Amino acid sequence: MKNHSKDLLIIFTRNPELGKCKTRLAATVGNQIALDIYNFLLDHTVSITQKLGLTKVVYYSEEIWEDDVWNTKEFTKKLQKGIDLGERMTHAFEDGFKAGFDKICIIGSDMYDLSQKDIEIAFSKLNDHDFVIGPADDGGYYLLGMKRLLKELFRDKAWGTGNVLKHTLENLEDKDYTMLDTRNDVDLYEDIEDIEAFQPFLKHLKK
Repeated sequence: MKNHSKDLLIIFTRNPELGKCKTRLAATVGNQIALDIYNFLLDHTVSITQKLGLTKVVYYSEEIWEDDVWNTKEFTKKLQKGIDLGERMTHAFEDGFKAGFDKICIIGSDMYDLSQKDIEIAFSKLNDHDFVIGPADDGGYYLLGMKRLLKELFRDKAWGTGNVLKHTLENLEDKDYTMLDTRNDVDLYEDIEDIEAFQPFLKHLKK
């Protein structure tokens, strides 16, 4: 582990390979542009997390890449384990709590609408609450944090659908949780078509 903080940030990432990432976006912009956008989002996630004074572990979907955007001086690298996203997140949180961390948050690696400050706020909210959740516009969530493992948050969810947040909040109904501001997720062309940072990738579509 990279430092002595009791705070752990888990970053779930998909290996950036042509035709295997941002597939819903690729349906509109094509596989190569979708991959270029995903790499742009990875760079953004590195930039908003590398200066955080806590331990950061990147969990890869397929295989660990040694020489990529995730600098091994700042980020520990592990492989996701499990059949579906819920199982994979459960294992990652279990690993973190077993390693002695007190507060753990998880994010994806493709949120342009996320900042370093958002992550810092999430960890500070865990000082006063057991759980914190960052709702996404599409009915999912972009961040989940906890001080103790609650496995039902990861069970019986239709991952990638618009009711994940709703069902997660049902699990938290009688728990001590708090919410962050809603943020925009990048899954579809409509999510980025009006955002300036993405225009260089979309020029060919707007001619």
